[in-house]
Amino acid sequence: MEVILIENVDNLGSRGEIVKVANGYGRNHLLPKRLAVAATPQNRKWVEQQRQRFLKQEAKERGEADELGQLVVGQRLTFSRKSGEHGALFGSVTAMDIAEQLAAHGFHIDRRKIHLSSPLKTIGEHEVAVRLHRDVTVALKVTVEAEAEASAAPPSPKNPEKETQAPLANDGDE
Repeated sequence: MEVILIENVDNLGSRGEIVKVANGYGRNHLLPKRLAVAATPQNRKWVEQQRQRFLKQEAKERGEADELGQLVVGQRLTFSRKSGEHGALFGSVTAMDIAEQLAAHGFHIDRRKIHLSSPLKTIGEHEVAVRLHRDVTVALKVTVEAEAEASAAPPSPKNPEKETQAPLANDGDE
């Protein structure tokens, strides 16, 4: 099945290209999500007419990604997590955690653009790739620290009502 891509699709092609895909992939994924249209003669003419618009839009997106990349590259994110004796975390730092902290700093980046081969599960400094555009990828420094232990604080009672009732029940008349 031949389709004309309306949007950039990773590992397939860019906007305006005519590509050959499996029938099921085209019918069940690309066409319903409006990532592509069938490569009919009428659609081919339409794409030729829209090619200039596609090029302008691509240049605009690339420029915005470059600007955002310049701002993001200087950012340093720090996460505090509970950890074991040997620096292994109880849990992990995921792309969603990184996206949320970037949003707190004013950068709205989709979590799918943050490329982690696997979630961060060790203490230390890590470099994370953020793919802002097909041609723009920046490295972000992420530091994972051990959470400060609160062993100096007295343990809080789990159910304060039962603890206050316990001394009242024992009046010493045995």
